[in-house]
Amino acid sequence: MEKMFTVASAAKAIGVSEQYVRRLLQRGDVEGQQLGKTWVIPADSIGKMKKVKVNSCVDDRKSKVCCDGSAIKCLSFFSGAMGLDIGLEQAGITTLLASEIDKSCRQTIVRNRPSIGLIGDIRNYSKQEILEYAGLDSDDEIDVIAGGPPCQAFSTAGKREGFNDERGNVFLHFIDLILDLKPKYAVIENVRGLLSAPLKHRPHALREGKGSQLADEELKGGALQCILEKLRTGGYGVSFNLYNAANFGSPQIRERVVLLCSRDGQKMPYLKPTHSENGQYNLPPWRTLRDAIADLDCEEHDFIKFPEKRLKYYRILQSGQNWKNLSEEMQKEALGKSYYAGGGKTGFLRRLAWDKPSPTLVTHPAMPATDLAHPVEDRPLSIQEYIKIQEFPDNWILGGKLQDQYRQVGNAVPISLGRAIGRAIAAHLKGDRWDVIRDFPYSRYQNTDEVSWERSLRSSKKAKQLRLID
Repeated sequence: MEKMFTVASAAKAIGVSEQYVRRLLQRGDVEGQQLGKTWVIPADSIGKMKKVKVNSCVDDRKSKVCCDGSAIKCLSFFSGAMGLDIGLEQAGITTLLASEIDKSCRQTIVRNRPSIGLIGDIRNYSKQEILEYAGLDSDDEIDVIAGGPPCQAFSTAGKREGFNDERGNVFLHFIDLILDLKPKYAVIENVRGLLSAPLKHRPHALREGKGSQLADEELKGGALQCILEKLRTGGYGVSFNLYNAANFGSPQIRERVVLLCSRDGQKMPYLKPTHSENGQYNLPPWRTLRDAIADLDCEEHDFIKFPEKRLKYYRILQSGQNWKNLSEEMQKEALGKSYYAGGGKTGFLRRLAWDKPSPTLVTHPAMPATDLAHPVEDRPLSIQEYIKIQEFPDNWILGGKLQDQYRQVGNAVPISLGRAIGRAIAAHLKGDRWDVIRDFPYSRYQNTDEVSWERSLRSSKKAKQLRLID
């Protein structure tokens, strides 16, 4: 009788994730038989699986995408797992080229979009080389350039080095690239911290005593102001806002700054919401975690495990609860020194609620301060659930090990938000206009659109001048 492999043993035999083996079976790339919810794989299929497996080192490649003259063509930078690109694609925009340096992300790109061009660090390519990899001539029109430059330089959770950080310099290079390639539209996506990031960061410990007055370049908002000046000087009209993905159909509360840049010099309207928190504005209410994962048909889940000492508390907590729902004695035991620290600490021992959107997916669902535990099972969210919450297609294959996959999906733009961006660009190209809903709460914060943000920035500088006079 021919030897049969399970998904786990097949994955181990060829050195890939179990999820990757299941995807090959589901797509019919290799033979296998499903017994109930379990796959068994003949031994001779293992050899075929090795041939299908993509080399971990993915070389640059030129685009082989075929599209007619009416297609809306996009060049994607800092592409990651292609969440933004999938959303744009669903709105009718074709990606010709991806740019990514992360090995696992490059594997993901070629496994799912083998025809598009692929390059690495954008600082290593000339304008002409980028066009060649995209399959374009020097006189071809580029409709869209889209990308989310590395955000750690502006994240409120980090050191906030801004443009002094190497990643911040990549951001500026991306702006220069947009101005050099001159697309009709540019989309720039980033974290909320970009709204307040200075051009130069001074640590709080150095802000006290003599000479503590912040210089102009150290004031909040300087980094974004620099970006806006460069784009506007280059002839682009720029609108931006902080958008909660839940307002566009994502089952996740995830807020991102999105800059929409138009080469005609006019500002584009804000994105058109499709949902609202409680059904206001005659829109459907936000989608929930239950909507996303309750009916997930999965043979078995792949997930990082919680430490046993943490499971002790999860076995007590119910859906929607966290450490605050433990007894005071257990709170102190569970959090240790963190119990006496400031802040809400809502990410500690956090079981998700079925009937609310998921919190923002992070790159590791089992870190002590940002737990993302399943509503009822004693485990973190699985990678399969991550994929559903971020709305990736069911047949999307992720490269790398399990931790790499969590990181890719956790960093991605929710598909619904990407689709809303794509629809806005497609409509603007056609000359269609849409009414902006007055006072719509795009996010949980105030002064996050370019008009009120710049007004607030001017007020802050004026207040600083008055303090100097005093």
